[in-house]
Amino acid sequence: MTMEVKVKRRGRRAHRLGLLLLAALALVGAGAALFIYSSAQSNSLPPIHRWFSDPASRPALATVMNGQPCPGAPFSLPSDGLIGLLWNDPAAPYTVFGTHTGLDIFGDGAPGEVPVYAAYAGYLSRLPEWKASVIIRHDDPLQPGRSIWTYYTHMAAWDGSRSFIVEAFPPGTAGQWVERGTLLGYQGDYTGNSPAPIGLHLHFSIVLSDADGAFTNEARLTNTLDPSPYFGMPLNISRFPSRPIGCATNF
Repeated sequence: MTMEVKVKRRGRRAHRLGLLLLAALALVGAGAALFIYSSAQSNSLPPIHRWFSDPASRPALATVMNGQPCPGAPFSLPSDGLIGLLWNDPAAPYTVFGTHTGLDIFGDGAPGEVPVYAAYAGYLSRLPEWKASVIIRHDDPLQPGRSIWTYYTHMAAWDGSRSFIVEAFPPGTAGQWVERGTLLGYQGDYTGNSPAPIGLHLHFSIVLSDADGAFTNEARLTNTLDPSPYFGMPLNISRFPSRPIGCATNF
């Protein structure tokens, strides 16, 4: 092989590597642009950042209902704190192509301290493998005859070593009746399979049933409901509500 051929081959390899590097940079740039654009469609990140960076600001950001529903609303807020990410929220780590399916309520306290209550009366289940979650089946108060579910998660230590769900609802619980306001457990920071910290909070969503009455996949927005009319609060990100979020008649 002549020196000229070797030089040409090295040049082609360098060219291919350069193209791959440019493609990788383009993907990174596109991903960053997507997150920036998505977060611009939401007003949730500034109050969340303030909540964690300036604990003294928390009383001014928190929605505190003490278990009382808004006038005329069937559901009571399951936990007090900053209602950070809202329903259909595209703020990071979500995007406009995969938005948030419920509410993230950030409590003021340590893991295992901020209580979580049933938002409405119904039948509670906890799958055998669930460390941090429970789900409650309800007759829909806004559409009688339809079954819906309320889902509560992150009620465990960050590594899953300790569950913060109360002992009355052990793994394998199926169809146990609870009243609105029943203590379910306490907020945690359980990350599941993700190594990234998530901060102390409760994730809550209203989930539709399938044709057989079982709960559907909560991770899909189309399987969930806008919680606004159930709580009497503007909890859909399209409203861009300021924090703290309070009761409202128009949402």
